[in-house]
Amino acid sequence: MAGDQAVSSPAGPRSHFFVSFQIQVIKIETEDNRETRSAKDALLLWCQMKTAGYPEVNIQNFTTSWRDGLAFNALIHRHRPDLVDFGKLTKSNANYNLQRAFRTAEQHLGLARLLDPEDVNMEAPDEKSIITYVVSFYHYFSKMKALAVEGKRIGKVLDQVLEVGKIIERYEELAAELLAWIHRTVGLISNQKFANSLSGVQQQLQAFTAYCTLEKPVKFQEKGNLEVLLFSIQSKLRACNRRLFVPREGCGIWDIDKAWGQLEKAEHEREAALRAELIRQEKLELLAQRFDHKVAMRESWLNENQRLVSQDNFGYELPAVEAAMKKHEAIEADIAAYEERVQGVAELAQALAAEGYYDARRVAAQRDSVLRQWALLTGLVGARRTRLEQNLALQKVFQEMVYMVDWMEEMQAQLLSRECGQHLVEADDLLQKHGLLEGDIAAQSERVEALNAAALRFSQLQGYQPCDPQVICNRVNHVHGCLAELQEQASRRRAELEASRSLWALLQELEEAESWARDKERLLEAAGGGGGGGGAGAAGGAHDLSSTARLLAQHKILQGELGGRRALLQQALRRGEELAAAGGSVGPGAETVQLAGLAERAASARRRWQRLEEAAARRERRLQEARALHQFGADLDALLDWLRDAYRLAAAGDFGHDEASSRRLARQHRALTGEVEAHRGPVGGLRRQLATLGGASGAGPLVVALQVRVVEAEQLFAEVTEVAALRRQWLRDALAVYRMFGEVHACELWIGEKEQWLLAMRVPDSLDDVEVVQHRFESLDQEMNSLMGRVLDVNHTVQELVEGGHPSSDEVRSCQDHLNSRWNRIVELVEQRKEEMSAVLLVENHVLEVAEVRAQVREKRRAVESAPRAGGALQWRLSGLEAALQALEPRQAALLEEAALLAARFPAQATRLHQGAEELGAEWGALASSALACGEAVAAAGRLQRFLHDLDAFLDWLVRAQEAAGGGEGPLPSSLEEADALLARHAALKEEVDQREEDYARIVAASEALLAADGAELGPGLALDEWLPHLELGWHKLLGLWEARREALVQAHVYQLFLRDLRQALAVLRNQVPAGGAPGWGPKVSGDCGGRKCLGSVIDGTTGLKAYSRRRGEGAEWRARLAASPGSGMEGADLRTPPPSQEVAMSGVELPGTVESVEEAIKRHRDFLTTMELNQQKMQVAVQAAEGLLRQGNAYGEQAQEAVARLLEK
Repeated sequence: MAGDQAVSSPAGPRSHFFVSFQIQVIKIETEDNRETRSAKDALLLWCQMKTAGYPEVNIQNFTTSWRDGLAFNALIHRHRPDLVDFGKLTKSNANYNLQRAFRTAEQHLGLARLLDPEDVNMEAPDEKSIITYVVSFYHYFSKMKALAVEGKRIGKVLDQVLEVGKIIERYEELAAELLAWIHRTVGLISNQKFANSLSGVQQQLQAFTAYCTLEKPVKFQEKGNLEVLLFSIQSKLRACNRRLFVPREGCGIWDIDKAWGQLEKAEHEREAALRAELIRQEKLELLAQRFDHKVAMRESWLNENQRLVSQDNFGYELPAVEAAMKKHEAIEADIAAYEERVQGVAELAQALAAEGYYDARRVAAQRDSVLRQWALLTGLVGARRTRLEQNLALQKVFQEMVYMVDWMEEMQAQLLSRECGQHLVEADDLLQKHGLLEGDIAAQSERVEALNAAALRFSQLQGYQPCDPQVICNRVNHVHGCLAELQEQASRRRAELEASRSLWALLQELEEAESWARDKERLLEAAGGGGGGGGAGAAGGAHDLSSTARLLAQHKILQGELGGRRALLQQALRRGEELAAAGGSVGPGAETVQLAGLAERAASARRRWQRLEEAAARRERRLQEARALHQFGADLDALLDWLRDAYRLAAAGDFGHDEASSRRLARQHRALTGEVEAHRGPVGGLRRQLATLGGASGAGPLVVALQVRVVEAEQLFAEVTEVAALRRQWLRDALAVYRMFGEVHACELWIGEKEQWLLAMRVPDSLDDVEVVQHRFESLDQEMNSLMGRVLDVNHTVQELVEGGHPSSDEVRSCQDHLNSRWNRIVELVEQRKEEMSAVLLVENHVLEVAEVRAQVREKRRAVESAPRAGGALQWRLSGLEAALQALEPRQAALLEEAALLAARFPAQATRLHQGAEELGAEWGALASSALACGEAVAAAGRLQRFLHDLDAFLDWLVRAQEAAGGGEGPLPSSLEEADALLARHAALKEEVDQREEDYARIVAASEALLAADGAELGPGLALDEWLPHLELGWHKLLGLWEARREALVQAHVYQLFLRDLRQALAVLRNQVPAGGAPGWGPKVSGDCGGRKCLGSVIDGTTGLKAYSRRRGEGAEWRARLAASPGSGMEGADLRTPPPSQEVAMSGVELPGTVESVEEAIKRHRDFLTTMELNQQKMQVAVQAAEGLLRQGNAYGEQAQEAVARLLEK
């Protein structure tokens, strides 16, 4: 436990004093201050007050009420709801709740962790330890409340601070604005971009001077005001004895001074830069003037030289053209010397552009004009040089052509010779000399072609041409014709010389071929050894394989020489046939004589060559047969050597000393057996192969010796196969025995280890140890299943060895019997230990389950006993208890029955089992008694709950009824129908109040009965005796509100009746049509009208119309005032526009034109007056109603009186 040293022994005097000291300052009084509780009871009451309303939290003591941890979490949640989510906590997870509360108090509240969950979640927690820990909560939360009170006091001081704060804000605002202006101004004047002209820079300098004299002094004054404001702030802070104000970073006076210094620095730099720019612009103006002067001079010079180089007068001979070239070179030298002056103009323009001259485009245009004229001049000079060079080159080509024609004439004289030679050497010498001549001709022909091509290029030029193209073509054709004639003569001379040489060369080749064939034929006859004999003796010197291979290589070299010579001979023979076919046209003299013996010489050479090829073929065939026999003998010797080695390996007596060595020997033997089987086919084919070779070479001594060795190889192969089969079986048996011995040894080692563990094992008493050992037995079962398979494999292997008649059968069977006996012993021992473990496990599980059920029963009983005897918590607890009893009753009966069975099966544990059953039965009886008492309490609580429910319903209705009554504050009717509806609704409310009067009397009687019984409370902190006066006051308030509302509605209803009568009177006035306004007037004049009567009627009618018009104006004014008066009910009526009949009548301002119309008007006017008299009674009713409202003191009496006055005026 985290606080073992502090609270583990609270019974001592020191611990008791510590607890008393912690809680002696806790004092809680009731609301009427009539009862003061002890420290412990006060702390308990404080906890109950703070946790009231939290579900499943019922603090009745400082022991079991805190076990589930919900009480601690409720205390924290009441004061700090942000730290605990109480809705997610459950009563069943007590350890988690306690751990969460203790960790939260330690981490977020700073309370020392005096308890652990195990110290509280137990049957009898230590009371003083819990009190000590709860007291720390009390002191912490009390301190929080004190801090809140101190906060209110501090609020008064803050008002004094706010004033200074506003001044500080003003200072910071002004400082920020000034600093922003400084930074903005610095950014503007730090911009070094100026106007790119002298006048523009002068204007910028004037603007900067205006800034320094007008704008800057104002900001300087603001800077001084800021310093004064800061001094005022510091003075007020000193007066309040507070720490002086330190402006935030960047807004201090020193920061403003620093920024002001930067501003002045930027101003100085701006002024210096402006003056420097002014000087630069003045220099640029001077430089531009120099540029204009030089441009004028250069353009004049360029125009003069362009005219000079545009003229062409070169001449038509080589010396004249060369003289013109020298003159042109002098002109070029003069122009090249002038290039620096032109570049000077470009450099001036570049300097102006680099300095950003404002008229740089004009300067660039003039510079480009000069450079274009310069480029034009240089182009003209270059073109003139090109034309000169073309004339000079053409004249040189013409001169070379003359030289070439002279040389070709000399060469034609040498090619006219007819000498061809008398033998091969002389013919070769003449051909070499002719080749030199042809080389000269070829070289000169290339030169001629180059000259012709160069000349023709001049004729194909576009534009300027140095000579007439026809002249050039004539000279080229002449040179080309001379060259063609010379080449034709050289070709004829070479053909004659080559024909002579070919004849002499062919005769010499035939003679050499016949001589070489004769020599080789003699060599082949000498190497054959005089014929006869078969086999290798016929090969002449082929005594073994190496000598035969050497002779074959030499013969292949000879075959290569024959192939090469054969091709040469065939070529020579074909040339001879061609020369013979040509006949005597080859050449004169000796060449014609030699053609006669050419055919005879060719036939002799062909016969000699055929005999040589036949001898070479016979020699090659004999050598091939000898090589095949010697190769067969070598292969047979190698096979015999391998068979002897294989027999030695197969007959070895080593079968290994353990499983690994036997396995290695078996693997080697399998490889040997595979090789033997691979040689079975070659050994069987030896006789056929030898018969094939011997039949071709005859039955010589070599063939007989090979037949003997073949028989020996077949016999040795049969012996190797038989010995290898026997050794394979022996190795297989040895490997099985060694494998069986190794498996038996491994099994016996495992059995020995487990047998030793089982014999030394003690059956544990505790359930945890039993489960650990049982888990080990589960692993042991898996291992035994695996080992059983290995034992069965060993038995199967032994059976196979014994049935196969292994020489060690007795030893193998003895080993098998020993392994089986040890296996049977370990199986019996494991079963015995399992039975013992099963007995202990059954008893311990039963005891543990009994203890668990007993703890659950005890917990339910304590929960029922600790539940409050009032409220809905007891009902909920009883419902849960009934469900728990239904679930636990079958389990309790099953446990008692199981205890009897286990006691009979294990007598040694009978006492322990019976004791547990008796304790369980006692706890069950106590729980049943507690449940009965709880049911009685629930019935009493139900009665109280029903009363509270009725009281809540009545209070809700009372509030709604008061809101419906509303007194004089409710909405008033705007029409007679609405007034009737409101009065009917109000009367219905009265009926409902009368019906609820019985409920009110019943609730009062029930509350008095409850107060007389046990003084139950309606809720936390509010008793029934306090609620009854409030309830009575609310009831009487409802009756008063209803009466006030009824009086207001009645007055409104009477006023609406008056408004109805008023509107009727107004309608009467509107509908009256005066006599002078009859719509029957018209323009017709009747003849019945006469004299004074008509005139009088007209006069009366006119007077009446004027009077009516005057009253119409007064009525319009009255209607406006009536519509504007509030509460008159005439706000929405349109009183400005009279009805159509009245408007038409009033608009008849024209006098009648006839006597009949006048009489009709007078009649209508009299009818109108009569109607007015009849309706006067309705006017009187409205007037009397207004006077009645005023006498009764109606709220609308004055408005009604004003309306009637306007009506009477109407």
